[in-house]
Amino acid sequence: MSTPDVSVVVAVYNTMPYLTRCLESLTRQTLGERRTEVVVVDDGSTDGSTEEIERFARLHPALFTVLRQPNSGGPAAPSNRGLELASGRYVFFLGADDHLAPDALERMVAMADQYGSDVLLCKMAAVGERTVPTGVFKETAPAIRLVGDGLPWALSNTKLFRREMVERNRIRYDEDMPAFSDQPFVLEACFRARRISVLADQDYYFAVRRADSSNITFRAGPELRLRCAAKLFETTCRFLEPGPLRTGFHRRHFHVELFQLFGPDFPALAPEARERVVTGAARLIGAHGDGVLERLDERRRRTLELARRGETEALCEEIRRDPERTGDAATAQEGFSLVRWLLAPVRGTRGVRGARKGDRQPA
Repeated sequence: MSTPDVSVVVAVYNTMPYLTRCLESLTRQTLGERRTEVVVVDDGSTDGSTEEIERFARLHPALFTVLRQPNSGGPAAPSNRGLELASGRYVFFLGADDHLAPDALERMVAMADQYGSDVLLCKMAAVGERTVPTGVFKETAPAIRLVGDGLPWALSNTKLFRREMVERNRIRYDEDMPAFSDQPFVLEACFRARRISVLADQDYYFAVRRADSSNITFRAGPELRLRCAAKLFETTCRFLEPGPLRTGFHRRHFHVELFQLFGPDFPALAPEARERVVTGAARLIGAHGDGVLERLDERRRRTLELARRGETEALCEEIRRDPERTGDAATAQEGFSLVRWLLAPVRGTRGVRGARKGDRQPA
């Protein structure tokens, strides 16, 4: 049996009725079933997703590989299990809410083969008021820089990865991160990639916002988000020396993850929890804020300066005066619909040359 060109990994937890269109889009790929492998990992769904996956597997037995496991509490574990089952030359992660254009996989594989891409981004389109990155998709590019072409603002895992590169470096999702677990995976893959490419001549990936969801990342809770945000800084510091590249990614983490800690849920926390969040955020701001904090917009800078100084009550008042805070445009672009996993019972697994550590910059 020949090796598939691409393995598509779909981690599923209670995504009906959106799952149907997701799986349908994979059966209609012009790449064809001989060149495509779909690995669906059902993370203990209870809403009919299991039956829908089984229906597609019966209709397309040569295309679908299915694994069912107890709910793990987040998307990291099912993504890892899917990656371990993948056999394609490339691997692509598709959100179970989302769907692909019919020629998406064929066009991505062709471009990655042509340019030797280790990571390839395809242009995303928003469905149902979902927010997606735009700057990185201004034009098709055989090679982009780590910083300067919009990559730090597009860290979801909805990308094509050369599987040999992933396996050679044993890149995996951190299963201790219920939130943001795709970002360290993507960061490491991009830091290790010889070439990162962008395919942007049309919309290929349709990111769907569910009718019952609203700023789902916030529902993870500030203390959990703080712990996960700290791991993002650890990842960039592990692979990038101090300098413009590291600062470029840290600016993004300040703009999104650190600022998100102080959403409308923060003042309602117990006083002890508020102090823990402020203390933890102040530690991250103090360690990584030089050259970053002063470059933020005034609104974010003001909030994070209050956190840095430990002024919790003033911070709460700042939040109360900013009722539109939850409308932050960067929130919805990252990762899976975390609320599906976070509300489930847990029963299962737990560009500057020389600035990169241990690898070279994309050509």
